[in-house]
Amino acid sequence: MNYIRMLLAAGLAISISSGALATDIKVIANSSVKADSISAAELKRIYLQQENSLDDGTRVEPVIQKDGRVHKTFLQQYVGKSDDDLQTYYRTLVFTGRGSMPKELGSDAEVVAYITQTKGAIGYVDAEIDTGGARVIAINHAGNGDQRRLITRVEPKYPETLKHLNIGGTVRLQLTIAPKGNVENVSVLGGNPILAESAATAAKQWIYSPSSSRTTTEITIPFDPSH
Repeated sequence: MNYIRMLLAAGLAISISSGALATDIKVIANSSVKADSISAAELKRIYLQQENSLDDGTRVEPVIQKDGRVHKTFLQQYVGKSDDDLQTYYRTLVFTGRGSMPKELGSDAEVVAYITQTKGAIGYVDAEIDTGGARVIAINHAGNGDQRRLITRVEPKYPETLKHLNIGGTVRLQLTIAPKGNVENVSVLGGNPILAESAATAAKQWIYSPSSSRTTTEITIPFDPSH
């Protein structure tokens, strides 16, 4: 029991420390989007309107927030543009007829409400927000080698103690994937240590598409106590 309390205290300390430095976010989509995960590169192409569908053929509509820490964090992590640069980019697309201004919403709650009701909609919110009927999409960050397609995904078990205490967050892992597709090694890059242990146990059972060589990839796994 003392061990569990020590882990909980360590997890809370890490969460508080991380929260002071950055905002954890999660990507959500309408229930019509069946993908469990997408690559960071694919997400960037969607938000830059270079593509209007996911790799599985599902058409999506990207939604952005008007401002705030969640918005800035998302742009920095996944789009690589400041808000001013992104707005200029979108206006250029509109002017040249190659795109349109995306739906802009003022809060996490508005994003969740819109995405829940809009087929194909995809957006981002604070990791602690209740996502309602929207799906949470894991993001794969490609390492060396080509992007590997996830074939078999085992969902992590949410530790009952943390869920009861309403403790959630996002875990970041680095996976080493064998040429045959099995996960050879899992390294924890960030997140609550108890949640990370559960996420790592599940990720070790994942199976990816075959490749000519061993590859690594970074993934994020969100834990939402409201679900």
